[in-house]
Amino acid sequence: MFEQPIPTLRRDGDAVLILDQTALPFRSETLRLATLADAARAIRDMQVRGAPLIGATAAHGVALALLHDSSDAALEHALQALAATRPTAVNLHWALARMATLLRPLPAADRLAAAWAEAEAIRADDAATCDAIGRHGLKLIETIAARRPGPVRLMTHCNAGWLATCGAGTALAPVYAAQAAGIAVEVFVSETRPRNQGLLTAWELAAAGVPHTLIADNAAGLLLMRGEIDLVITGADRIAANGDTANKVGTWLKALAAQASGVPFYIAAPHSTLDFGCADGPSIPIEDRGAAELCMLRGIDASGGLAALRQAAPGTHAANPAFDITPASLITAIITERGIAAPGQLAGLYPEAAR
Repeated sequence: MFEQPIPTLRRDGDAVLILDQTALPFRSETLRLATLADAARAIRDMQVRGAPLIGATAAHGVALALLHDSSDAALEHALQALAATRPTAVNLHWALARMATLLRPLPAADRLAAAWAEAEAIRADDAATCDAIGRHGLKLIETIAARRPGPVRLMTHCNAGWLATCGAGTALAPVYAAQAAGIAVEVFVSETRPRNQGLLTAWELAAAGVPHTLIADNAAGLLLMRGEIDLVITGADRIAANGDTANKVGTWLKALAAQASGVPFYIAAPHSTLDFGCADGPSIPIEDRGAAELCMLRGIDASGGLAALRQAAPGTHAANPAFDITPASLITAIITERGIAAPGQLAGLYPEAAR
């Protein structure tokens, strides 16, 4: 079982402690969530990131909401408030539906204890799921390592490591499994503008001692074309019934370049990311996070403090979709905790969900 170097989420009595990802990679800071509003803000402002971690945080947010009022009205308010925080990652809505199914039939007096127990079960389930994804994805890395010398060269986009989950991660879980198995891997990490989640991937890989190279987003196609990448693995925020996948914006471009270059392109995701009720990619809602993120840069100033700098002229019109859709036709296969399947064959791994 992979053990997170710093817990991304853990209960602390009647509160929840999270690793504040808006401070990374510059500082490692823990935040205390004590109320429903705290949990909703942590999700909305990306203090927690990654679809699985968002879902687990929402589940714990429900428990926080019931601390002082477990009535039907309080429960419904909590579910609605948390559901409104971010639209694309289906894990959020999956976790809230799981909490609602359990809690709605219970007497109000029994809801708080049940909410904490179910939230903790979701957290533990995610950790176990990540380990299983790592084991299945390891087979792909082993196959490449057996046929060529040198490290296996893997490209990823956004952050889908332990920072994005309650365990080893999704896209990076096979990397950590390969490291544990003694297989040399080098990870090429795209910066993932405008929120620069790739910097978080580089930070966690450095902490784990995994060789890696940070690249500009627009350099990915060149590396793929030159044959310098063996495989691409990214995470996902929602996978539709036909295998179309929403992930951080820029993923589609890497999938196009990978196909043109003959490089396999994989998605790694848990069961909570699958949405068999969503027919295809065009049916997935895409979050627009507004112009400010694109027009500003965050970093460390000369005194070591966090600073924000404007990089676009005042009044610049900017579009900032947070996700894009990679069509199933560009995806070699999807790595889940139950195995690896072609995008159109996920129902075979999850017949109970596909009904």
